Amino acid sequence: MATIKAIAPAKVNLTLHVTGQRDDGYHLLDSLVVFAGVADQLTATIAPDMRITVNGPFSTGVPVDERNLMMRAADALRQARGVTNGALLTLEKHLPHAAGIGSGSSDAAVTLAMLAELWGVDPLPASAPEVVALGADVPVCLRAPDPTRMSGIGDVLAPVPQLPPCAIVLVRPRVDVPTGQVFNTMTDKNGAPMTPLPDGADYDAFVNWLKVQRNDMQAAAEKIAPEIGEVIAKLDSLPGVSVAGMSGSGATCYGLVKDMATARHVARIVQVSQMDWWVAPAEVLGTGQVF
Repeated sequence: MATIKAIAPAKVNLTLHVTGQRDDGYHLLDSLVVFAGVADQLTATIAPDMRITVNGPFSTGVPVDERNLMMRAADALRQARGVTNGALLTLEKHLPHAAGIGSGSSDAAVTLAMLAELWGVDPLPASAPEVVALGADVPVCLRAPDPTRMSGIGDVLAPVPQLPPCAIVLVRPRVDVPTGQVFNTMTDKNGAPMTPLPDGADYDAFVNWLKVQRNDMQAAAEKIAPEIGEVIAKLDSLPGVSVAGMSGSGATCYGLVKDMATARHVARIVQVSQMDWWVAPAEVLGTGQVF
């Protein structure tokens, strides 16, 4: 029986500029998205119908019915390609959900790719209406592991110049920050877009560029969950962390570092000081470096 296994990496918004709001309520974004080497693990096996099982450290609260984004992705592909087969999906959940790192969207994107191979049909492109309808982060997650500039409502994707080799420490305090609540708390939704990412930037030049970009959702998220500010302050205080910020709408924050040895060292310090925070050191994928 055919079985396909894959990983769904964490999506990290190193920048997130909110540049406007459409008449239909959707927000316009401009974001540098990278993918980190920490991931959920997925399996798909041919079956008569569609089913999903979820396990792993962050399985609690993940639905196993049609509310699950993987199941919605599977249904979208079946309808678009006229598939009559089903599949048994297994999700081993290692990434926190509703945490600003797009774990559900990454799971859905990988599901689309896995099932297209399993069923022998053409995959759905990131620009397909069925993909966009799954959520703002699903199209960009189809481009993993490549760093990507994401704009529009998440549907305009463009490659970026080669990023320098680097690593990252992801830290999530034990708080929930609903995206809708963050948008509703924001007072300014008409920020300037990102400045151009320089070609051929080394690590220091990339850090200097990143320091003058923004996450326009961070201030609103900190009003809802002040712990986010505590995480960023902690990361900023540690030697080796070049720049710290919040990913997506939170509550996961990141500290950018030069290499994995530094990432592991920083992660140990943070974990010892705050045992209830989720902490994960990881390589930044798609930078050309093998750690």
